[in-house]
Amino acid sequence: MPRSAIRPLGWRDAFLLVFGYLALDWASHIHFLHGLDVTPWSPAPALGLLFLVRHGKQAAPPLALAILAADAWTRELALPGLLAVGLALQLTAGYWLTAHILRLRLGSKGFFVDRRGLIDWVTIAVVGTLLNGLLFFAGLTLGGYLSQAAASEALLPHLLGDVVGVLISMPLLAMLLDARGRARLRRLLIGRESLSLLTTGGALAFTFVAGEMTEFKYFPVLFLPIAWAAARQGLAGAVLTVGLTQVGIVLASRLLGFSWFIQFELEVLVLVLALAGYFIGIVVDEKQRLSAELQQTLRLAAAGEMAGALSHELHQPLTALLAYTRACQQLLAQGESGQRLFDVIDRVVAESQRAADVVSRLRDFFRTGTTRLERIELRELLASAVARFLTQARQQGVELRLLATPACALWADRLQLEVVLRNLLANAFEATAERPLAVRQVRVSAEHDGAGRVCITVEDSGPGVSEEMVEHLFEAFHSSKASGLGLGLAISRAIVEAHGGSLWAEVGERGLFRLLLPVEEASAHAI
Repeated sequence: MPRSAIRPLGWRDAFLLVFGYLALDWASHIHFLHGLDVTPWSPAPALGLLFLVRHGKQAAPPLALAILAADAWTRELALPGLLAVGLALQLTAGYWLTAHILRLRLGSKGFFVDRRGLIDWVTIAVVGTLLNGLLFFAGLTLGGYLSQAAASEALLPHLLGDVVGVLISMPLLAMLLDARGRARLRRLLIGRESLSLLTTGGALAFTFVAGEMTEFKYFPVLFLPIAWAAARQGLAGAVLTVGLTQVGIVLASRLLGFSWFIQFELEVLVLVLALAGYFIGIVVDEKQRLSAELQQTLRLAAAGEMAGALSHELHQPLTALLAYTRACQQLLAQGESGQRLFDVIDRVVAESQRAADVVSRLRDFFRTGTTRLERIELRELLASAVARFLTQARQQGVELRLLATPACALWADRLQLEVVLRNLLANAFEATAERPLAVRQVRVSAEHDGAGRVCITVEDSGPGVSEEMVEHLFEAFHSSKASGLGLGLAISRAIVEAHGGSLWAEVGERGLFRLLLPVEEASAHAI
């Protein structure tokens, strides 16, 4: 979070930091090395880092108090007063610096939003934790509390414990401290995906009971529920499953009495599994987020295309309404009150209903993306599509022709097919604009293509489609136009395929697009 996102620290937050730190420090201490109670998993620093990230330097005093209390109560370190206070301040300053760098580096994105953020978080957290631990041991040694031999023996387990604790615990603690994170974890625990709890428990039982853990023969089994949860539920699933795995390993180590060396090996393996699970979870979250954004973009773009078609559809009934309304005014001015007036009013009602139907279909598309199928004569559909470009053809000097069309009918959504034809004709007109006036041509034709299918062809005298272009022509956001979004052809193909047809371009020196659609069987047999 940036500096502006730092939240004020209330007394409840301070209480949670102090007592949460003490509780985590007490729960995680298992082994004793030189009176330091070196643990293979130290989650308390993760909580301190999170509070410093969220609340800035306001969290420093309660964190220093928590460190002092943990050393005196949990670890029972018999440190001189000045040394104890100095080490607590040093650890607090180190954690604050690490949290400050995290805020500056990650900004408002958050730690666990994308892969880059995950890598930055791991790097900064590991480096900051290691440097802080080194300074802590240097203070113990220089203060005369530890000999150099004892410090060298306890240094590596202590550093590894802090790193493992921060990397394994910080994502889960971050979600628990966030309202939306808690809600997401709650949904996972009570929803269908709660099966991950049973899967994790089963994997732990199999690993510890049947696996001869001193050889770690079956430890990779623990990766299965983590990977499965990450793939299904994203980062939240990975965080929850890693947390459950960590709790299970800590309980098993206490019950089975593992030595500190075996416990450290276990924690390093858990760390590897956790980072792999986090990475999978973030990739899944990124994919879901990008997919949702792409769907929304495509839907808005399709809505824009539909709106263009609907504007043409609304133009005619609105023009008719205006004409009929003026006719009513004239009839009323002439004193007409008979059948002629009622006939005109009936036409006003009919055109109003037609316009309302068009608007209703636009509303339905925005809400659910639904379509309305109807029987459409192919000749009428193509003639209507071409007619809308006649004025543009005259203005641009384009020879626009509709060739012979077979008499058949389609069962389709008229508006959606008009979007497709409008896209193809608009692209054809843009392609011919690069040619001299004398050779600007656009042709629309149709012919039967086997039983129950018709092939519509839109051909222009433009430069055509190259082999390189045809590979990406229908990909979303791929456009050869400087101002194009590259969505028109992608939407057109999606519409055509939804109608059971296909749309493709042919490589050549002229623009050539073919649209294959199924025809109504009755009309196909009649021809």
